[in-house]
Amino acid sequence: MSIDLQRQRLLEKINTLMLPSNDVLDAVRSSSERSELFENLALAVFRFQYENNLHYRTFCELLGVDYEGVKLMSEIPFFPIQFFKNHKIQTGAWDAELIFSSSGTTGNATSQHLVSDEAFYLKNTVYGFENFYGQLSEYCILALLPSYLERKGSGLISMAAHFIKRSKYPQSGFFLNDFDELISTLKANQKKGIPTLLIGVSFALLDLAERYEVDLEGVIVMETGGMKGRRKEITREELHDFLKKRLNISEIHSEYGMTELFSQGYSNGDGIFHPAPTMRVLTREITDPLSPQKYGKTGAINIIDLANLDTISFIATDDLGRVYEDNSFEILGRMDASDARGCNLLLIE
Repeated sequence: MSIDLQRQRLLEKINTLMLPSNDVLDAVRSSSERSELFENLALAVFRFQYENNLHYRTFCELLGVDYEGVKLMSEIPFFPIQFFKNHKIQTGAWDAELIFSSSGTTGNATSQHLVSDEAFYLKNTVYGFENFYGQLSEYCILALLPSYLERKGSGLISMAAHFIKRSKYPQSGFFLNDFDELISTLKANQKKGIPTLLIGVSFALLDLAERYEVDLEGVIVMETGGMKGRRKEITREELHDFLKKRLNISEIHSEYGMTELFSQGYSNGDGIFHPAPTMRVLTREITDPLSPQKYGKTGAINIIDLANLDTISFIATDDLGRVYEDNSFEILGRMDASDARGCNLLLIE
């Protein structure tokens, strides 16, 4: 079977993971079915990427992995995330439509994630959001992402721009540093009863909350993490407590994503993230990267992202966290000596 036909068949199956359940009974029934589908698909994608991704196959061979002997999702090798900094990671041969890049810090290499089909990436971000929050078009999307707008190649900007485009509210848009206009829009939306999502990078939300003490009750405020070198890193709890007090809201939502992923996870304020349907989070033992960690135990984060079909779907990150039996997870910090980076988390003390 040709690689193009293999890819098409896998893509069709991955798309079925994105389909919403129509009612409660369907959702219950599909829970176990989708779990089984995800595992079967993960194994199929592993074989596809092993056969057609030279870097991944070489990595597996150096580990002495018996390719034919991998029968369970837990046995799939996870590719170190650092390889995105100095290798072109792609499965098959194709020309990139664009390249997502991490922000990085001065003097550090940045991750590069080649994108074969931006439309598929954007479709997946919508399904991931709507799986957790409902119809995207029903929200007014206000994006406070100055550090991302100031550079090229941000996957988060592509996602936010697409969300803004899908919103039915003309008030939706990006706000660079115009806090006065942002506050005015937020208050007007509150008065009109417009469902509003304010998504912002952490340092910008802190700047906003320090300048204004306002009542944003009813607004979903979502932080994407990361001080981007603009401010001292603080814990997520400290950030959320300050924002809740200054903005008079009960919870701060969070988005978990990174340059190397095409799928996201979301938290409604309790520190527990829920992954998109195309994503699973696992943990490995910190001292033994090839040993899976048990549910509820702190470990290094491994991520399966089936939306990364054309690059690599099995990524060993530098994040620390815990994963629970319902596939939810929490992020606790970063491993020692890993780069401070990204839009996905704050450090723990």
